[in-house]
Amino acid sequence: MAKLVAVTACPTGIAHTLMAAEGLEQAAKALGHDIQVETQGSVGTRNTLAEADIAAAEVVIIAADTRVDTARFADKPVYETSTEPAIRTGAEVIKAALAQVATPVTAGLKIVGITSCPTGIAHTFMAAEGLEQGAKSQGHAIKVETQGSVGAKNSLTAEEIAAADLVIIAADTQVDKTRFTGKRLYEASTKAAIHDGAALVRTAIADAKVMGAASSADQPAKTQQAAARTGFYKHLMTGVSYMIPFVVAGGLLIAVSFALGGINVFEDVNKGTLGWTLFQIGAKAGFTLMVPILAGFIAYSIADRPGIAPGMIGGMIASTIGAGFLGGIAAGFIAGYVVKWLSDHIPLPRTLAGLKPVLILPLLGTLIVGLLMYYVVGEPVAAALAAITGWLQGMQGSSAIFLGLLLGAMMAFDMGGPVNKSAYAFATGLIVSQVYAPMAAVMAAGMVPPLGLALASALFKNRFSLDEREASGATAVLGLAFITEGAIPYAAKDPLRVIPALMLGSAVTGAISMVAGCTLRVPHGGVFVLPIPNAVTHLGPYLIAIVVGTLITTAALFFFKRPLETKENLLLTSA
Repeated sequence: MAKLVAVTACPTGIAHTLMAAEGLEQAAKALGHDIQVETQGSVGTRNTLAEADIAAAEVVIIAADTRVDTARFADKPVYETSTEPAIRTGAEVIKAALAQVATPVTAGLKIVGITSCPTGIAHTFMAAEGLEQGAKSQGHAIKVETQGSVGAKNSLTAEEIAAADLVIIAADTQVDKTRFTGKRLYEASTKAAIHDGAALVRTAIADAKVMGAASSADQPAKTQQAAARTGFYKHLMTGVSYMIPFVVAGGLLIAVSFALGGINVFEDVNKGTLGWTLFQIGAKAGFTLMVPILAGFIAYSIADRPGIAPGMIGGMIASTIGAGFLGGIAAGFIAGYVVKWLSDHIPLPRTLAGLKPVLILPLLGTLIVGLLMYYVVGEPVAAALAAITGWLQGMQGSSAIFLGLLLGAMMAFDMGGPVNKSAYAFATGLIVSQVYAPMAAVMAAGMVPPLGLALASALFKNRFSLDEREASGATAVLGLAFITEGAIPYAAKDPLRVIPALMLGSAVTGAISMVAGCTLRVPHGGVFVLPIPNAVTHLGPYLIAIVVGTLITTAALFFFKRPLETKENLLLTSA
């Protein structure tokens, strides 16, 4: 018979909390084990675990849908899961927890990590927090470097990497791993770190492989890493993440140049003026580099550093022949897979292996990609882009409404996930082709979910927990800054009711923006870029679209969400 202690918790602290506790208690009894279960929630803590119970326990089970403080369990093996498995399969949860004790994970490891998402904002830092809490709950020391379009933060030093027992990379974009050669390394997505950081750390400790340079002994690790980084979406998002700063800088400088010199500031008659010079910097330099950067880092995601030169050169060719961002995407994927194939199929003696990444691969890759872009791929892609651009520029009426509804709904569907980022990448790419209306619809629609939730939690308090209401101010700021991920904590707790409400408001916002002919030259910034002259056209209707969408989301949340049956909310309702 094993002695166990457990903590169950859900956002309201009532139904799922008590059902999970009962599920664990019945399962433990059936298996012949002794268990003490503490329940936590908005109504307070019940059956608080005594220090003697914790000291005598062989393992601690945390079955929770919210964060639980595990500091008092620092010296105990902790098994973490959500309430649903405890409710449905309590016996399996207990068996898994005891199996963890039977094969204990070494405590006190030194771990370093990297998190990265396409924009380097919300998911990046949420994943870092998940890793940090997951490692510390198991007695490991960890430092996490965050990477994104804003640069690297909390950077890892060479000494810290040298001393590390394990490297964990939780990223949705390609991350340079050359500095981790010889280290045990494990790769996953940001979602895995956000959802269950502790489980990711346990998996990494068990499954990490040594990252090598070129020896056959390192092949399993290289195979695993190659499998982890495959996928159209991840490669595309890597390119987009590196392209975004060029779009932001170029777009803002163009907007400022128009504000200083008028809409015709780029004409030769204005040559030498500040406005003309800013336009040259933004349009002729910043925007010119966007497609090559996009293509180069798509190729980098697939083939690492040897893919950058062929990819960027292919992207530059796409720009010069009028293939635009679609041609850049094609060039990036062609370059990446061509260089990867060449790298895998050109054998060289060890004495000449150093020539491959700096001479052979860039030269052959650029030759093949350049010829394909000029003779095979370029013209069809340019024709397709011209057709899409003409259709988008001439859109009005029902077609504009449909596109706005679609883009808006996509932005709210997974709030920073693949569907959201697909709509964002589509709109960002069109900026390169001087099509700005979809970007306006996407940014407005992406602001609405956090704003609607913040307003609803302030107006309809009995439908939100205390934690959700206290977070509403920060959620509103995230919405104003166009960080849709601020809605994730609310949606995760009640997805079937919250997500449809968010999609409804965002879809209407996108449709209003498209029908009103609003355009946006900058791919990020939220309301903080709106005061810049010419950054947004039709500013009045644009603000109306955001306000209307926010109100619709708020109203939908009122009808879709049910009041929470807690003592606190009953008092709020009666008041």
